This record gives sequence, structure tokens and C-alpha cells, in this order.
Amino acid sequence: MVDYDPAPTGFPADPRPQDTTPLTEGLTPTRRIAAYDAPGGRPLALLAPTISGVEVTMPVVEHRTGWTAVLLPSANRRIAWLPAGGWSTVALRDQLVVERRSHRLTWYRHGRAAHSWPVSLGMPGQSTPLGRTFVLGRTPPPQAVYGGVDIFALGAIPDDPEAVPTGLRGAHIGLHSWYNDDTLGKNATNGCIRLTRSAQRQLLAELPPGTPLVVVEQLSTPPPTA
Repeated sequence: MVDYDPAPTGFPADPRPQDTTPLTEGLTPTRRIAAYDAPGGRPLALLAPTISGVEVTMPVVEHRTGWTAVLLPSANRRIAWLPAGGWSTVALRDQLVVERRSHRLTWYRHGRAAHSWPVSLGMPGQSTPLGRTFVLGRTPPPQAVYGGVDIFALGAIPDDPEAVPTGLRGAHIGLHSWYNDDTLGKNATNGCIRLTRSAQRQLLAELPPGTPLVVVEQLSTPPPTA
């Protein structure tokens, strides 16, 4: 079963991990469904309607006859192929793009930039993972350092899980605020994306689970409109 722990191995790599073309369709399992390594390939795991009690919506990245590919939760730059049946779809209108070089997060709605903020990103050895992922769900802040604002847990996990402090082992990459803004524009986190409390509150009010998030080094042009 794919849950909050790292996903089983063997799933194929995302063929376009840093593609910023908006993903406009999300898929939500309505029952346990098998996730395959290729259309007509091997079933490697089960996807359930929820992970840790939160309904799961995964962005759709490709369609083939009778099969649909989604970004896999609890994995970095991996996809899973699903046969028809046992799931429903929803429209996705938002996208987040994070640029590591300029330390900036931009929120797009229907392909147009709605807002942009400076962010703190992962320190050397714990860099914020590159590639496409998505908002898995939200959780209350476990400590006061998060500024009293809920956290978005992402589908991504640390590229090197052993590099993070012991207390964070098993945690996903998060999008969250901090008790101060002193480190904005710097590499100062354990891989998470840290922004202001007002920005985080705005995103929490606007973004549903399944919202795609892409981490790139630097944008040469704005993401294309879908």
C-alpha cells in the first residue's frame, strides 16, 4: 500500500520531471486500486482513497488507451499507471512553481501568475528536491516555530532521507511558514519550502489537495498557459 512512508520501488521515472506546463486534471481513488509500472505492466502497489486520513488527489500527467499516469505520492519524480475504473477526476486550476536559484515561489491560476513570494529552501546536503510533485494535504503546526499556521505536506520526500535530522526522519517535504522571516532568500531548511505567514495563509485558503508544485533551478520563461 502506498502510504506516508516512502513508496515501493520499481515505478518508472517521471518522463518530464521539470516540465512547468500546467497539469489541469487530478485523480482521486474511490476504492483501493492497483498501481502499475507501465500500461499493461506489473502491479507494484495499491493506492487507497486516503493517506493518513486525508483524501488523495494526484495530478494526471499522461493518458494512453485504457490507462492513466499520475504523479506518485511518497516518491520523487516517479509516476504510476492506473487502469480504468475505481477513481474519479477533478479539474485543477492552480500550480506552484519554485525557483531554487532565485529563491522564489510563484502561484499560478489558470496559467496566469497570481502572486509571487521569496522563500527559504534546503541547505547544502538537504536541498529541496527538484521536479514535479503536488500538495498531498495539510496538517496543524506541531511546534511554535512554524508560526502557528497549518503546513502543506507535499507528495515529495527528501532525496537523501538519512541526511535530515533524526526528529524529521520519515517526514515529507513541506510548504510552511516560520516564526520569523530572517532566512527568506537563503538555503536554510531541511529541504522544505518556507515562506511568510501571510503567504501561507493565502495559499491555505485557495489551494486544494492535488495542486501541482514544480521545483526548478530557474525559469527561462513563465509556464505556458494550458
